[in-house]
Amino acid sequence: MSNGTHYEVLARKYRPQSFSELAGQEHVSRTLQNAIDSGRVAHAFLFTGARGVGKTSTARIMAKTLNCERGVTHEPCNVCQQCIEITKGTSTDVFEIDGASNNGVDDVRDLRDNIKYLPSHSRYRIIIIDEVHMLSTNAFNALLKTLEEPPEHVKFIFATTEPHKLPVTILSRCQRFDFKRVTLPKIIARLREIAEKESVTITDASLALIARKGDGSMRDSLTAFDQVLAFCGDTVSDDDVGTLLGTIDRRLLGDISAAVFSGDTQSVLAGIKQVDLVGYNMRQFCQELIEHFRNLLVIHSVKKPEEILELTAAELEDLQKRSLHVTALDIQRRLTLLIKAESEMAYASFPRLIVEMALLKATIMAPLVPIQELIDKIKTLETAAVHTPALPWETARTAPAQPLYSAEPQRTSPARPSQPAAVVAAAAPKPAGGHTDWGRFVAFVNEKEPLLGSVLEHGSPLKQENGLIEIGFPAGSYYLTAAQDAEFIADVQKMACAFGGGDTVIRVKSIETGFADAPLSLAEKKKSDDEQHLEELKQEVANHPVVKEAQRVFGGTITDVREF
Repeated sequence: MSNGTHYEVLARKYRPQSFSELAGQEHVSRTLQNAIDSGRVAHAFLFTGARGVGKTSTARIMAKTLNCERGVTHEPCNVCQQCIEITKGTSTDVFEIDGASNNGVDDVRDLRDNIKYLPSHSRYRIIIIDEVHMLSTNAFNALLKTLEEPPEHVKFIFATTEPHKLPVTILSRCQRFDFKRVTLPKIIARLREIAEKESVTITDASLALIARKGDGSMRDSLTAFDQVLAFCGDTVSDDDVGTLLGTIDRRLLGDISAAVFSGDTQSVLAGIKQVDLVGYNMRQFCQELIEHFRNLLVIHSVKKPEEILELTAAELEDLQKRSLHVTALDIQRRLTLLIKAESEMAYASFPRLIVEMALLKATIMAPLVPIQELIDKIKTLETAAVHTPALPWETARTAPAQPLYSAEPQRTSPARPSQPAAVVAAAAPKPAGGHTDWGRFVAFVNEKEPLLGSVLEHGSPLKQENGLIEIGFPAGSYYLTAAQDAEFIADVQKMACAFGGGDTVIRVKSIETGFADAPLSLAEKKKSDDEQHLEELKQEVANHPVVKEAQRVFGGTITDVREF
């Protein structure tokens, strides 16, 4: 590298001086060279594209080609006086104007007056206006007439990053060339060439980091390379480049994605912590993760990913190995989570938490079964179920309803078909004055007075005699308080009289919870019966052949059984 007092930055030192040195814009170079060789050079050109892709450099090369002393050829000689002056920016016949600082109508009028004169010692007067979209409306109007009918000795070359801001009247009078973003391999190749000329020791991985920092701009990549060399000197290490440029090591992205697919939450959170410790922007980290997962998805989706992805050969090989044990669907589901997380981070106060939550969700995400595999398994179950007994819940739907509860065993005496209905009715037992059928009595009350019945369901029939019913309720319960009300007792007595046909005394007593001598209340009896029924149902379901086959086929477990 230069040891002199004056240091020329790499972007200026290695600026393209001929069409052959213009990296990544071969389509522009070829078209311009063909136009020069055929004598079809337009009077106005418009170069559009992102920053640092070679627009102004191409304009200078074009100016040297047209004014070279060795003749108009498709490559300048770069040794004659004209080429040297244009390269240094001292030519009196080539004007480079910054549209941002010379955007007034007076500036354009002065320019229009000057171009009337013939070039002093060149073939053409060449006007290069950079960032031409910055000109004012009046300046464009002043330029329009000259641009439509320029003198034969004048050529205009406009450069802009925002062509949509130019008036249509200007666009229609120019030949437009769209410059592309320089691809990653071309930037790396150019950086390697410069590194060898500067005697710098650097790995391809570091060059790739520098090239990515440029984001398709050759000038920005050279500027980043300059910064690295200023920090590291002639020997550059990968760690220094990552620290200086604030970029994430691609290996860390690969390790985090591998931890996600393997379900290793510990390694995922450790990787995020490492990113946070170096002070890297969490949203930028999320964006790089999105790009990483997108690369994996492309590798799974196309036959020639190298034609789609901007990756080095080593990076592509590493990603191909990492993608062997995952499916495109697995990648796509996690990519969706990261894209959602990135959008939420724009106004978030805790960006690290958002990334952690998204990656944890991606890590513990259950794998999906392909739909065709599910269909095949269902067909297997259908085949297995052809000769198996009905499921318990199917039987339950058609089973006859059972009585709520009876203190005595239910006795049925079906009549003969020829027996008259009146005889059957007469054969039914009539309740005594005190009645002993507590369940039937509560059902009767429920039908007439549901509020009274709902309280009686929680009482235990302690004593049932002719003319006396003694009911126990849990001490301290709401039902005891309600049952001790005088009006409640009076209403129950009326119900008992209507049910049994005689006067009945109602007594309410307080009993301790779990009192052994007290029979179960109807509510307790129903709860106990339901629990027993559910347990029996669970056993029946667990032992059912169809359920067992489903567990075998799908590899699942029974988590809940419900009866409908």
